[in-house]
Amino acid sequence: MISLTDKSVVVLIETTMGEIKVEVYPDKAPITSNNFLKYVDAGLYDGTSFFRTVTMQNQPDDDVLIEVIQGGQVSKEKEYDPIQLERTTKTGLKHLDGVISMGRYKPDSAKSSFFFCIGDQPELDYAGKRNSDGQGFAAFGKVIEGMDVVRKIQVMPHEGQRLTPPIEITRIKRL
Repeated sequence: MISLTDKSVVVLIETTMGEIKVEVYPDKAPITSNNFLKYVDAGLYDGTSFFRTVTMQNQPDDDVLIEVIQGGQVSKEKEYDPIQLERTTKTGLKHLDGVISMGRYKPDSAKSSFFFCIGDQPELDYAGKRNSDGQGFAAFGKVIEGMDVVRKIQVMPHEGQRLTPPIEITRIKRL
């Protein structure tokens, strides 16, 4: 039985490969969760895709290897302003198997793109070595059903880290 926190929100991510049910934690990561839910409620993730897969084999230039799939990139003209980075030291959330987190290129730059951890990824937490800035990424929820779909997406055909073709996200909605 899945135990949800009192203040969690559940969303359903519908893809062409199956469904992923995610528990989002606005009580633990309010800035990041509310940003993600703003995109969900506006329907802006509908028709986007999972476009990136990171496997142990496709990171030849990285010293610290991770495993994730990334998606939800909204077109620039529809994106909201970047949000403040909620570090894992503040939220208490860790990048464990099935955790959803916001993509970013530098602190305070996350907008719409999100990723799922495949296996535990402590190097994505604050003080992790994946990014030279050591600030980590903003975890804000966890897969509660559909991790098999996440794993299927990760092993789909790809060139480098780009899924070929991308896996469509048909809709994301609150349950």
